[in-house]
Amino acid sequence: MKKNNIVNTLRAAMLTLALGCLTACVNDLDRFPTNDVTSEVAYKDLDGYKQVLAKVYGAYALTGQEGPAGDKTGDVLGLDEGSNSDFFRCFWNAQVLTTDEAICAWGDAGIPELNFLNFTASNPFTKGLYYRSIFQISMVNEFLRQSTDGKLSERGISDVATVHQFRAEVRFLRAYQYWVLMDLYGNPPFVDETTPMGKYLPEQISRADLFNYIEKELLDISADAGNLAAPRANEYGRVDKGAVYALLARLYLNAKIYTGTERYTDAITYASKVIAAGYDLKANYPELFMADNNVNNPEVILSINYDGQHTQSYGGLHFIINASFKGERDDDKNTPKVNYNTFFGNNSGGWGGNRVRKELYDLFDAADGRRLFVGEKASVDNVSNFEDGMMQIKFRNVTSTGGVGSNVAQGFTDVDMPIFRLAEQYLIYAEAVLRGGAGGSLPAAIQYINELRERAYGNTTGKVDAIDLDFILAERGRELYWEGHRRTDLIRYDQFTSSNYLWQWKGGVQTGRLVDDHYKLFPLPAADLVANPNLKQNTGYSSED
Repeated sequence: MKKNNIVNTLRAAMLTLALGCLTACVNDLDRFPTNDVTSEVAYKDLDGYKQVLAKVYGAYALTGQEGPAGDKTGDVLGLDEGSNSDFFRCFWNAQVLTTDEAICAWGDAGIPELNFLNFTASNPFTKGLYYRSIFQISMVNEFLRQSTDGKLSERGISDVATVHQFRAEVRFLRAYQYWVLMDLYGNPPFVDETTPMGKYLPEQISRADLFNYIEKELLDISADAGNLAAPRANEYGRVDKGAVYALLARLYLNAKIYTGTERYTDAITYASKVIAAGYDLKANYPELFMADNNVNNPEVILSINYDGQHTQSYGGLHFIINASFKGERDDDKNTPKVNYNTFFGNNSGGWGGNRVRKELYDLFDAADGRRLFVGEKASVDNVSNFEDGMMQIKFRNVTSTGGVGSNVAQGFTDVDMPIFRLAEQYLIYAEAVLRGGAGGSLPAAIQYINELRERAYGNTTGKVDAIDLDFILAERGRELYWEGHRRTDLIRYDQFTSSNYLWQWKGGVQTGRLVDDHYKLFPLPAADLVANPNLKQNTGYSSED
């Protein structure tokens, strides 16, 4: 069915592992696969560089060399390739399941801890995200070591400009993964392409210093006009300057959390750069999350690309869709019952795990077209009962023209996951203006919010004349739910752990309760602390969990 982009390179790239990758603690090397492909073979010509580049991108959508879950062929050995090795599945669990957006019916080890905000250093999902991010950083480091001008000259590769562009793209992907680690873990170990290979124990970097590193990397990339493509000028699914501006805007919006210093003016500057770069809202909100969302989509700045035939894993959008429905639910009173297999474009029958918490459902009024839920009971009285709570229908493996994805039989999805899209930049701009940033205007902020709401309502009835910060947080919830933003948003508003905002089952009780502030950061994995004495556990967690 699709796609004419870097996904088509992945099948060849799967034959080439990223070489020389180091985990955060190199004494724990059994987490990584070995192979007999040397760097001289992998990088022998320009096609070799393209294949490794595809592997770097592909690691966002795939978990190993065979797929969907091979026997000891996963990228990160020591993790369950089916459940806690995929990047976006682990990221989603951390950013969404811990909040008012979703709750899971499963009792698998680690899931109740996320549902109830009481995770430990041994949680398999927070550990999986940590190791996946470091694995992907390590792949970039090796690509950069192997793509210096000296290496290109030694190998007789004359198309230096193309490889320079590749280098700029992977530097962005590394900066993005370091943003993930900074946002969720605070003070991770730090390695780059200059880090000594071999028996080296990485030093821990402070959150503020990591912020400075990420900022410098992104500014360097965006300033180098000769390497990175202009906004909307690169192949679909690959990094361009629009993605750099979008991550900078997100970084600056949260700067006070990361460093203690507000950077709202900079958030406005870079959100404005994205807004002025030629992106546009997709006319129909649900079509942003369908199987053909790669087609005629001017809103998405950068996505994780999935193809039901060629990027098969039990993570990503395959997980998001299948875990959030069942073929039939007990609360279906229709005769005959709704066939949710057909509705979701998956003949798997669904896994019956994640559903919407009541507080997210209550954010919407009935006329809001983003209110994409079905069910008859919003309250989650019994966490393990999938019929308690609403099913999301935002993400579906069907097309905007009435078709279905390319692999309905197995349920592997063609839906791409937007990592950055224009709507978020509108919301960043508005919030930064309200928080006192310079260079923007309140009328422009209201205009951007009303563009989102006019799309949502299909007319002008949802437009507003005034906005405040509480409204922006609610609007972010309505616009961006289940896309991986909510935990970060609630922390920025001091509503994640505090009693300022309670939701069902926060802290493990149905009415909700405050939890300790140390849950604003996830713990470093216990195994890394044992292997690397340079690492210090985040406050509030035991190093022996």
